[in-house]
Amino acid sequence: MGERVRHYRRKNGNRTQAAVAGLCGITERYLQQIEAGQKVPSADVLARLAAELGVPLAALLTADGIKESSVPLTAAPAVARALMGYGRPRSSSPASPWELRERVEQAWRTWQSSKDRFTVAALVLPDLIGDVEHAVRVHRTGTDAQAHREVLRVAADLYGLLRSYCRRTGRLDLSLMVADRAIRAAEDADDPVRIATAQWNLGHVLLSHSEQGAVEEAKEVALRAVEQLQQAPVTVETKAVAGALELVAVVSDARRHHWWEARDRLEQRAAPLAEQVGEGNVQWTVFGRTNVAMHAMSIEMLAGEASEGLRVADRIDTHGLPSRERQFTFGLELARCHDLRREDATVLVHLLDLEDVAPEDLARSPLARNMILDLQKRVRPTFRRQVDELVQRLQLI
Repeated sequence: MGERVRHYRRKNGNRTQAAVAGLCGITERYLQQIEAGQKVPSADVLARLAAELGVPLAALLTADGIKESSVPLTAAPAVARALMGYGRPRSSSPASPWELRERVEQAWRTWQSSKDRFTVAALVLPDLIGDVEHAVRVHRTGTDAQAHREVLRVAADLYGLLRSYCRRTGRLDLSLMVADRAIRAAEDADDPVRIATAQWNLGHVLLSHSEQGAVEEAKEVALRAVEQLQQAPVTVETKAVAGALELVAVVSDARRHHWWEARDRLEQRAAPLAEQVGEGNVQWTVFGRTNVAMHAMSIEMLAGEASEGLRVADRIDTHGLPSRERQFTFGLELARCHDLRREDATVLVHLLDLEDVAPEDLARSPLARNMILDLQKRVRPTFRRQVDELVQRLQLI
C-alpha cells in the first residue's frame, strides 16, 4: 500500500510528502511511515490520501491499481445521424415554433422525470432534431421576425437537452458540438438568459472532459457568463441562471482540490442567490436551495470528508426536486460517502435504491460502476449474492 501511495504521489504532480500530508491532515512523518510500509493508515486517512492523489480508493488497495470505468457509449445512432444532418427528408412546411416549443418542453420533462429517460430520448430526439433544425433553416429566410426568434430559442433549449443526453451517453464529442450550437442559437435570438444558460451547458461539458485544463476552463466560462449576465435586467431568471453558473465554478474548484475556495464560493455567491430565488427549475437548471445544499455535500465527498458529507446530507430532502437525475446524483454521492467509510451494507442499500430510482443512470455512471465492482471484490459473503446479481443486471461484466 505504501508503495502505491508513493507511486501516485509522484505520478500525479510529483508533490512533496510535506505538501500531501498537510492537505490530508496528517504529519509528514506519518506519511513517510505509510510509504515505507511501517504504518497502515486508517480507512479515513486512506480515503483522504486517495482523494488528494486523485485516484479511486481501490487503486491504493489492489496490487495492480485500477483504471476508472468510462461511460459506456450508449448514444442512439439515430440521434447522432440526426445531429449530422442525415435524418429523413423534411417537408417544405415546418412545424410552428409554438408546436416545437411544446414538444421540446415535453422532452425536457421526460428527461428529468422518467426512469427510462435514455430509452425514451432515443426514440423522441431524432425526429425532434430534424424538425427543429428544419424550422430554423426555413425561418432564417422568412419575413416573420418573431417566429424566427422563437424557433431559435426552441433550438437553444433543445441543444441544452442534447448536451445532457450526449454527455450521459459517453459522447463528449457530440456534447461539445451541441453546446456550441446552443450558444449560437441563443446569440442569434439575442436572448441573454439563454446565452448564459448555453454557457452553463458548455461548462458542464468541460467539467466532464479529461483534457488538461478543461476543468479550469469550465470555471472561466461560467464566471465570464455571470459577468455578461449582469448587463441584463435583474429578474428571477437571471438570478437563477447566475446561481447555476456559480455552481459550475464551485465544482471546478472542488475537482481541482481547491476545497476552501469551493466552500467559500458556495457560501458567499451561490447560497445568497438560492435564498433570493427559492426552489425552481429556470432553464432546466434545477437551481435553488436544495441544489446548493447538494453541492455542499459534493464538496465534502470529493474532499474525502465522508463524515462531514453525511452530516450535510442529513439536512437535505430531494423528494421535491423536479429532476430525477439530481435525486440520483444525491443518492450516488451519499453512497460514496458511506463507501469511503467502508460501510458496505449501507452502500449496497443505497445502490439498490438507486437502481429503483434511475436504473439507466446507474448503469451509465462511472462512479457507480467503480463502486459496485469494488464492492463485489470485498463484500462479505452475507451480501455477495445481492452484489453479484446487481452486477449482472447492470451488465457490468
